[in-house]
Amino acid sequence: MNIAFWITAGLLALFYLYAGALKITRSRDRLRPTMTWVDRLPLPAIRAIGALEILGALGLILPPLTGHAPWLAVAAAIGFVLLQLGAIPVHLTGKDRQVGLNITLLLAAAVTVWLATTWV
Repeated sequence: MNIAFWITAGLLALFYLYAGALKITRSRDRLRPTMTWVDRLPLPAIRAIGALEILGALGLILPPLTGHAPWLAVAAAIGFVLLQLGAIPVHLTGKDRQVGLNITLLLAAAVTVWLATTWV
């Protein structure tokens, strides 16, 4: 279980670190080619989502790694489940309607919650 947690948590953390960094640093015009939904949200909300993704990624990895407050990994994974539960309707109501990545991330986050609760 420990190895499975680190694999899923590590992959989720890498994805969300990258996606969050893009949302924080890039302009709306540079985000639009890969994130068609950015025109439907205010830029401060996009930046906030990016910051939450980075904080969640750090929360998945650092607490279990250091042994301090490992329950934060469970909270971070639950946060990613909630994030994707909110992202799926945003994608479905827009033009792109592509939710395959969101469903994959939702399932990976749910598995991470389960794995984290078995050993934290």
